[in-house]
Amino acid sequence: MTEPTRCPAVLIAAPASGQGKTTVACALARLHTRQGRRVRVFKCGPDFLDPYWLALASGAPVHQLDLWMTGEDDCARRLEAAAQEADLIIVEGVMGLFDGQPSAADLAQRFGLPVLAVIDAGSMAGTFGALAWGLQHYRDGLRFAGVLANRVASDSHALMLQDSLREPDHWLGALMRSSVMTLPERHLGLVMSDELGDAMQRLDAAADALAATPLGQMSRDDLQAWAVPFKAPDLPGFPAGALEGRTVAVARDAAFCFIYAANLDCLRELGAQLVFFSPLADAALPECDALWLPGGYPELHLEALAANRAMKDSLAAHVRAGKPVWAECGGMMALFEELHTVDGQRHPMWGLLPGSVSMQKRLAALGPQQLGLDGGTLRGHTFHYSTCTTPLQPGTRTEAAPGRQLRGDGEALYVSGSVRASYFHAWFASSPEATARLFSAGPQP
Repeated sequence: MTEPTRCPAVLIAAPASGQGKTTVACALARLHTRQGRRVRVFKCGPDFLDPYWLALASGAPVHQLDLWMTGEDDCARRLEAAAQEADLIIVEGVMGLFDGQPSAADLAQRFGLPVLAVIDAGSMAGTFGALAWGLQHYRDGLRFAGVLANRVASDSHALMLQDSLREPDHWLGALMRSSVMTLPERHLGLVMSDELGDAMQRLDAAADALAATPLGQMSRDDLQAWAVPFKAPDLPGFPAGALEGRTVAVARDAAFCFIYAANLDCLRELGAQLVFFSPLADAALPECDALWLPGGYPELHLEALAANRAMKDSLAAHVRAGKPVWAECGGMMALFEELHTVDGQRHPMWGLLPGSVSMQKRLAALGPQQLGLDGGTLRGHTFHYSTCTTPLQPGTRTEAAPGRQLRGDGEALYVSGSVRASYFHAWFASSPEATARLFSAGPQP
């Protein structure tokens, strides 16, 4: 048997969301990448937006790790593959360290990842030490790398925070409050990096600030204190050639951008050829046998979508030809007849499904779910700020992830001819067989 591959790795966590995990993860990745090291970054949980920033910072694709949605074996395989080529692996946690089922702490404990705690210390002093102590000792068996104070007011404030630690060696420094390196947010999370002209400048500013801390001054040798052995089990292969000879068109632009890199890999491993297009800018679909409309922000591009009538006609022709369409969340929203904004304005959409979508001021649904389809069960999640009204009856509904409960009904799967649409975001590799059926299924009678 081959020996495990050892590589320095760290999981960046926090006591809650909004503490600055992504900023610190990006800063650390950018700093070591600038120093010529090969950095591979992962995101814990089903997040679409943080990976855009993490990929920009590291210069490499970013994949999700989730012990339920992506699966323990998949996590192990991706971590081992990264360890074989990287000098440092960074995993950004999700929410608070112990939040969720499974949590970032569960992932850290399963793979022996040292935990670096980021704490927003802007409005505290001695309590900083209590939080750090609690994060380290709340659960037995967690490796603790140390703690970094974020949004600190001054050098004297940083000294108070440092003095509050029971274990001084765990102090990894302080990042001062600064708008220069802040990553902007909106209703679904961070603004995408490619929407900002100064994205790299923000990352460099964060990396420069981190370089002045003990964390930022760790050398290649220092990083070996975080070394972790990674070993993946042998995994079964994908269904050979299940989508061989088929071309799948994938919408990809500012309006349709919630795409797991692993989902693209899954389609390719099934044999599909992928072609990309922009519903905002292109006049027609590329030549294809099937279509994927992923989630995103159609609500931010209503005028452009409505004005592109040529694309609407091309999509309608695809559906009339009986070619498969898989539309999830934002992709499904665009298929309805109208979208109603929170201020009551009505905007025409593509009209390929009867009904309308209404934006809400508050989150409408959130959580890990699974969808049973012909060929298997897809794991994934739901996260949206809109609701839909349609005469279509659900073909089926999602179920809660094991150990979780749904508030109300699961997400509907709507089937209309060759169109299958849902608010549900799927992780294709959780059932390659179901995925293959999704992109090769014809109209339902």
